Amino acid sequence: MATYDDDLRLAHVLADAVERITMSRFRAEDLSVESKPDLTLVSDADKAAEELVRMQLKRTRPRDAVEGEEFETTGHGPRRWVIDPIDGTHNFVRGVPVWGTLISLVDNEMPVLGLVAAPALGRRWWAANGSGAWSGRSLSSAKRIHVSKVSTIEDASLSYSSLKGWRALDRHEEFLALTDDCWRTRAYGDFWSYMLVAEGAVDIAAEPELAVYDMAALVPIVTEAGGRFTSLAGKPGPWGGNAVATNGLLHDEVLERLGTDARA
Repeated sequence: MATYDDDLRLAHVLADAVERITMSRFRAEDLSVESKPDLTLVSDADKAAEELVRMQLKRTRPRDAVEGEEFETTGHGPRRWVIDPIDGTHNFVRGVPVWGTLISLVDNEMPVLGLVAAPALGRRWWAANGSGAWSGRSLSSAKRIHVSKVSTIEDASLSYSSLKGWRALDRHEEFLALTDDCWRTRAYGDFWSYMLVAEGAVDIAAEPELAVYDMAALVPIVTEAGGRFTSLAGKPGPWGGNAVATNGLLHDEVLERLGTDARA
């Protein structure tokens, strides 16, 4: 089995470098913000952070492809780094500390490494295939994390980002019914929902519309923590355009209730 220890160490180095940019621009009075064609926001910090990662990967992993949110995919081959420089840009530009840098390595179309760095929260999570999922400030100060053992929807805590997308997907009523049946619901949002699933603080996270760069880094962390990560149609990994992550025990029931192929 291939090991990715060197790549994981590199991911931490990349996250350290990005953090110096993003934290220097967080809540900066001169932050430049633009609207992209899809009406989402992008800041000068997003672009600078991704450019830095691409430059360092070109130097340290010249044979690997790189895919990011802000610029075109470069290179080709079985290994591809997938980068979201700031997941939660809308939070970032409004001064909300729930944003993070997502770094993933995809090898032969499988996400084999994921790192999520949330410097404004003082948190970092990471995993590589076969190495477990971890949280801490660095590789040398880490604690292994695991999903919860909650086995019923009535005892489950669910986290989500917003309600609008569920209406667009024609699953609004089904989603609301699921939230009504859960013990607790909170909109922690973006990457944080999935990291809370991985560390057992939340049992279900789901979003109706996501890009690969939103999800690739989350998959190894959730699965190495013992959970499941699929699309609403039940396809494993970040390839289905949306996401359901659970502790595994609740996954089939959540898919039955929300899944895009569950309609009569």
